[in-house]
Amino acid sequence: MKRGTLAVIGVLVVFVIAALLIFGSYVSAKNQMVAKDQAVKASWSQVDVVLQRRADLIPNLVSTVKGYATHEEKVFDDIAAARSSLLSAHDPQSKIQANGQLDGALGRLLAISENYPNLKANQNFLSLQDQLEGSENRIAVERRRYNETVQDYNTFILQFPNSIWANMAGFHANNAYFQASEASRTAPVVKF
Repeated sequence: MKRGTLAVIGVLVVFVIAALLIFGSYVSAKNQMVAKDQAVKASWSQVDVVLQRRADLIPNLVSTVKGYATHEEKVFDDIAAARSSLLSAHDPQSKIQANGQLDGALGRLLAISENYPNLKANQNFLSLQDQLEGSENRIAVERRRYNETVQDYNTFILQFPNSIWANMAGFHANNAYFQASEASRTAPVVKF
């Protein structure tokens, strides 16, 4: 064989090997992006479940408080509106926003209960309050897991060369982190 032919074959072999390595990198990165994207969706699903659990407790809590605090209609209306927004939200960003409104309204409801000693002694109210506290703890755990999963996904797709493959495959950073609402940053005022 001639020297020129061997050089061409050598270049083609190098080109084929390089192409296979690049293609392998793309396939591997895309498979990991799909897995991480599904992990984000599964993690969000868990958040959604615990938000729904809390939303289901709220009507019972409100009706118990209403029996004692009949003149607190604004708070009851705010809770009903916030709960309705949460239940009708269809994407993580709108559910996160609605959850913030519900956090604030629930905080005001629980602050009201401090003004009614008979309510604070009511066994049904205490049981509902315990269940709500358990729900809040579950929400906190699932929110943390969700945020960690989103961070893992975002970090992976934003690193080089994954950012190139993500762009080609249509994957984008997920900015729907679950953050504390403005209402939860301010403690409700309780007067004794």
